[in-house]
Amino acid sequence: MKTKRAAGERQNVTLSLPKPLLKRVKVLAAEEDKSMSQLMEEALEDRVQRRAEYERARKHHLRLLARGFDLGTEGRLPVSRDEVHDRG
Repeated sequence: MKTKRAAGERQNVTLSLPKPLLKRVKVLAAEEDKSMSQLMEEALEDRVQRRAEYERARKHHLRLLARGFDLGTEGRLPVSRDEVHDRG
């Protein structure tokens, strides 16, 4: 997925990674003809986007649950609690 570069100022950060992961990231960056910064930016943008989409979906489904669903029973159960839990 291609990401749109954020406009505005940029700031350097220090990142500490395990050496085996760093080695794999360098290889990946070279294979994709990208800098490690580009790879990290894309990965972080993707993570932030997925989180935002998750939150939107979560809120939507909580609204659906709060509203409830019409199951065609008009609020009445076709069986009693005792019939549901019949152990006989």
